[in-house]
Amino acid sequence: MTLLKEDAMSDHATYLTTEPDGQVATITLVRTAKRNAMSDGLIAAIEHAYATLPAEVRVVILTGSGGHFCSGLDLSEHVNRSAEEGVHHSRNWHRVMEMIQFGGRVTISAMAGAVIGGGLEMAAATHVRIAEPSVIFQLPEGRRGIFVGGGASVRVGRIIGPDRMVEMMLTGRKYGAEDGLRLGLTHYSVAEGEALPLARKLAAEIAGNAPMSNYFMVQALARINDMSRADGLFTESLCAALVQTTPDAEEGLRAFLEKRPPVFR
Repeated sequence: MTLLKEDAMSDHATYLTTEPDGQVATITLVRTAKRNAMSDGLIAAIEHAYATLPAEVRVVILTGSGGHFCSGLDLSEHVNRSAEEGVHHSRNWHRVMEMIQFGGRVTISAMAGAVIGGGLEMAAATHVRIAEPSVIFQLPEGRRGIFVGGGASVRVGRIIGPDRMVEMMLTGRKYGAEDGLRLGLTHYSVAEGEALPLARKLAAEIAGNAPMSNYFMVQALARINDMSRADGLFTESLCAALVQTTPDAEEGLRAFLEKRPPVFR
């Protein structure tokens, strides 16, 4: 049975496309008939896409086709699992979401339509989020007799707070792009058709940053938020000391003094 499952998930192009363009790559979910619903195959395809990005890629734009980002768990695949199987299934989602958040690249999500359940969990793992007016943020699991399992209790809970997340799950409440901007679910609320152009603009700017500075911003800040005040301040000092010893730090300071744009590696 394992072989059949692996074979069924082997054609990653069924689930997404990856388009590298220098230092920026665009990953587009293409399960349009399912509103890009999350399945085991899509999770495997996302993992494969991130694991096989060209070395020069510094920023990923993550988006969806057909007017939707991701509509959450494909309920047609939500089969009965034992408690043990359920834990392993959830932990696999966690592993792939960790790859998005802490894999070393910056990820920008360009969102339209459904950003629901697992789609919101995935968006919350990205570093910059852009929402068009059609966006619907929702965690409907509580209304379907199930519970979040892809990291929402940590990532979404820390964005909007546990009290608001409890209400969101209990009621199945939907938030739009402007609500999402107010709550922190998105960083930008833009007009229809503008998410991807803005994502490309921001990706080019971020890719132009010093790579070690980008790396520590992605790796350290979320972790420092988990620490005590004293541990966070100490970790900040270590990060600052390491980053400032790089050639890019020297270039950044020199460029400032010479009143010119820096040229990083």
